[in-house]
Amino acid sequence: MHPYRTHHCGALRSGDVGASVKLSGWVHRKRDHGQLLFIDLRDHHGITQVVVHPDRPFFAEAEAARLESVITIEGRVVARTAETVNPRLPTGAIEVSADAFHLESPCETLPLQVNAERDFPEETRLRYRFLDLRREHMHANIVLRSQVISSIRRRMTDLGFLEIQTPILTASSPEGARDFLVPSRLHPGTFYALPQAPQQYKQLLMMSGFDRYFQIAPCFRDEDARADRSPGEFYQLDLEMAFATQEDVFAAVEPVMHGLFTEFSDWPTTGLPFPRIAYRDAMLRYGSDKPDLRNPIAIADVTEAFAGSGFKVFAGAIEKGAVVRAIPGPSAVGRPRRFFDQMVEYAQSLGAPGLGYIQLAEDGAKGPVAKFLDEARIARIRELAGLETGDAVFFVCDQEGPAAKLAGLIRTRVGEELGLVEQDAYRFCWIVDFPMFEWDEDLKQVAFSHNPFSMPQGGLEALETKDPLDILAFQYDIVCNGIELSSGAIRNHRPDIMRKAFALAGYPESDLEEKFGGMYRALHYGAPPHGGIAPGVDRIVMLLADQPNLREITPFPLNQQAQELLLGAPGTASERQLKELNIQLSLAARERLRALAEREVEKPPVVDSP
Repeated sequence: MHPYRTHHCGALRSGDVGASVKLSGWVHRKRDHGQLLFIDLRDHHGITQVVVHPDRPFFAEAEAARLESVITIEGRVVARTAETVNPRLPTGAIEVSADAFHLESPCETLPLQVNAERDFPEETRLRYRFLDLRREHMHANIVLRSQVISSIRRRMTDLGFLEIQTPILTASSPEGARDFLVPSRLHPGTFYALPQAPQQYKQLLMMSGFDRYFQIAPCFRDEDARADRSPGEFYQLDLEMAFATQEDVFAAVEPVMHGLFTEFSDWPTTGLPFPRIAYRDAMLRYGSDKPDLRNPIAIADVTEAFAGSGFKVFAGAIEKGAVVRAIPGPSAVGRPRRFFDQMVEYAQSLGAPGLGYIQLAEDGAKGPVAKFLDEARIARIRELAGLETGDAVFFVCDQEGPAAKLAGLIRTRVGEELGLVEQDAYRFCWIVDFPMFEWDEDLKQVAFSHNPFSMPQGGLEALETKDPLDILAFQYDIVCNGIELSSGAIRNHRPDIMRKAFALAGYPESDLEEKFGGMYRALHYGAPPHGGIAPGVDRIVMLLADQPNLREITPFPLNQQAQELLLGAPGTASERQLKELNIQLSLAARERLRALAEREVEKPPVVDSP
């Protein structure tokens, strides 16, 4: 017989009654019922109830075993009586009567409970992550993550993509976030960088003659944490396609995304093809380039209805270039006055001076703005915003960018307050036609607005003949439920077009050669048209697990201060290591380390009670 187990703890069923078995696992729960000791034994696969009778010589030892101790038991599979069957467990029709018991590894007092889904402080959870991962929902999330990645690999291979690993130690590249730098021992004073993304390498693979590439790529960015972005590292489904158009990329990605979300969830998912929404339309209708399409509210431009009107606050702002956005509140007439007051307070909390609104009641338009508008203007607002009697409408007035942002936030709040947001569904869309350039007010010049390596729509001719701020790019984002899963683009594969695009943004050719020399050089030797995208694996799993934070689906995440508390990273280096790397710490750094060490010595150990 195997030294630890003949079956795992989720395997036994009624058909196994009478069999002699050996099980190993963790003590999940213990119950003493009239001198019968019941142990719920847990492993990766499930839970089996073990019964220890008081006449067994190991009864006292089993009774003393703490929760989360690891034990091995031998015994016979027994059918439970009808009244003791547990329908919530796959093994609930049987139990194992223990004939032998061995304590493999005792457990000390627990700093957090494994068998209860209680909230614990983040520091406790991350410092004792090995215990946190034993909890049912966390364990299930990590299993889901593995299954999703396996499914991605299978789907990409079936689509003819070749999995290729790109380097982890690479050169620093200005990609928008801070690099993690790694000092070189062999080349003193120089540094590798951990890749923010395999962007240049995957493009170089296309230039090397490969047709379809993918990998589950680790990416490293030294940036602040937030709920949908981990500090330090994250993973993405990185892919690139040669001789591909934008629609070819969409046709490859959509069935993978749709397949994943229908395979791992029974929630309704947007059918194929996913909607395409131009960036400008998204900013107007939703106030965001990451629209949550579960919210049916669409913002409207009603500037013309207020231009020259008696509502001088808006009319005067319009003369100075402002716009007015209308956010419908379907069937909101009849809501308590407090609802409207709270919407005004919410707008003020976002920095707005207030929030105008009109209620379209049966007996006419009401509200603080209505008295300044004649019937014709109110009729025009109704027409532009698609309003009906019984609806309310809120107004935002500002310059175009700030107005879009505020209107988008108001749209979200109105949808939530009115219960309009669709629940338990995945709603996808593509955002397309991003502007290639934008105006940098600080530098007083044109700058790249998105990805500088994208192909401008219209190619070289557009760069030479159009206002840079009117040029669109073959850039696209895929969005689900208001979360951007990825940005992508059709790449600029022509060095002459790249030189012109960078020149418009104020970069001489020498910058291309210095900062992107390898890729820029490869473009001169026959580069195919190519494009790609990189959906975030962590965000995909977060959505599928219906979790609000990436920490819940990542095995060993960093905390909000970018620290890995379990193993203690980042840590100090010895004087020998620093000397080998030709690194000398500044006086300020040494003082900080000394102060930190003193605090650690003075701080008493803290262990949460179970």
